[in-house]
Amino acid sequence: MLPTITAFAASPDRGRGLARDMPVRWAFEEVGQPYDVRLLSFDAIKEAPHRALQPFGQIPTYELGNLALFESGAIVLHIAQNHAGLLPKDADARARAIAWMFAALSTVEPVVVQRESTLFMERDKAWFAERMPLVEALIRIRLRDLSTRLGAADWLDGAFTAGDLLMVQVLRRLSGSELLAEHPNLSTYVARAEARPAFKRAFAAQLAVFTDRLPSK
Repeated sequence: MLPTITAFAASPDRGRGLARDMPVRWAFEEVGQPYDVRLLSFDAIKEAPHRALQPFGQIPTYELGNLALFESGAIVLHIAQNHAGLLPKDADARARAIAWMFAALSTVEPVVVQRESTLFMERDKAWFAERMPLVEALIRIRLRDLSTRLGAADWLDGAFTAGDLLMVQVLRRLSGSELLAEHPNLSTYVARAEARPAFKRAFAAQLAVFTDRLPSK
């Protein structure tokens, strides 16, 4: 029996590997665990069967036997705890890796997502020109601190861990922006992670969902 995750049948990220199933796919690839995917429409994720798995009507979910999980971070942690490759064996290093997972999702991602929401929902508002610099200032603080901590290292705490996986996935939301480019070591950090074979396989799998659903010419 393979674990099954849910993903968008028509992802709003247009195959850029930013949808929430991407870090889960990546985690599976890093640990060498095959998995199945159940694709859902935007309507289906709001219906009762899916809400029984994900009460907020989002993706992804994870199912294996009697276990059902939601929240991409929780799923990545579960994968990392049950398969070698994403968490160190040393207890202290393992705890630090988990701390970086929380930092990615609780400290860095909220300000990054706030920028996306501002761009998408407030661009036509009278206050947009004043609000956007304030939003980006918060991101700059987080990136400055992260850049300082990373320094010249390849990864956040020794070898690549689930903490790096989630942190890079958050930073990828800033790809192409001047915010990330202001810190060359962070740009290189993201590129280094994207060069990993496991990332490439996960990205290709998510991109295939988008390209398979493009209208035929």
